Amino acid sequence: MAEVRVVLLAGGVGGAKVAEGLQQLLGEALTVVGNVGDDFELWGLTICPDLDTLMYTLAGVANPETGWGVAGDTFAALGMLARYGEEVWFRLGDQDLATHVLRTALLRRGWRLTEVTAHLAGQLGARARLLPVTDAPVRTRVITDGGELAFQEYFVRRKCRPAVRGFRFAGAAEARPTPEVSDALMSADAVVIAPSNPFVSVEPMLAVGDMRARLHALSAPVIAVTPIVGGEAIKGPTAKMFRELGEKPSALAVARRYADIIDAFVLDTRDAHLVPAVEALGLRAVTTDTLMFDPEGRRRVALVTLEAAEVVP
Repeated sequence: MAEVRVVLLAGGVGGAKVAEGLQQLLGEALTVVGNVGDDFELWGLTICPDLDTLMYTLAGVANPETGWGVAGDTFAALGMLARYGEEVWFRLGDQDLATHVLRTALLRRGWRLTEVTAHLAGQLGARARLLPVTDAPVRTRVITDGGELAFQEYFVRRKCRPAVRGFRFAGAAEARPTPEVSDALMSADAVVIAPSNPFVSVEPMLAVGDMRARLHALSAPVIAVTPIVGGEAIKGPTAKMFRELGEKPSALAVARRYADIIDAFVLDTRDAHLVPAVEALGLRAVTTDTLMFDPEGRRRVALVTLEAAEVVP
């Protein structure tokens, strides 16, 4: 079997599902580039929610009920923090906490986030290579009708309730993709954009330095998978964000956001009626059942995506 090198740009839970499917097919030939816009500090610890969700999923230790966190985790440390009077709106399990403690310690020793992520993922047994898009701090800020909020304040503490008016990616313009990400893109046979939230999972990565221009210039095919099925998000606030920003949520709306950098777009079969409109954007449209409830479903979507890129191993 010929080795096919694929780069996946991914956020958290939705991206992790496709990452798992691609890892089944490609193993070590898969490079997953993760969003860092969600990263933040809490109790002095550096927390990288999207990278951790990808890492736990690729390593087979993610909580299957939530899609994030560690399976079977306990929350004794969080309970003790609550006894001390701390606000515990961000749930950190005890095993998850160990990840953040070690990451923070290694960063303080001078390790790059890329090096830390590789070490953690390797120790847990992930086969695919996991990279942060940049080692520089990039922070997603959500502009709402109640003011500007840090992403985790909006997403977790406020439960996405404030109406969204826009986004700001602090530090993204000054940041640069890491050398590892640049090399992976240049040597890739295909690049996949996961069915992650376009606004707060994918756009923070595209906003890093010249990342969008790099994707536009690639000779390798770039394929995106829709996070919207039948006008609703498979998970999370994507559809809500589209509505609040004045656009009807649909797979077509997602395709429009990526039209300048992708060659093909994977829609759900329930949205097959949108194929002509997607093709009118100059894209190749492919349909499949994009719901990924189990490893077989994740493998199916991964395989269809590789077929759309014409790089099936």
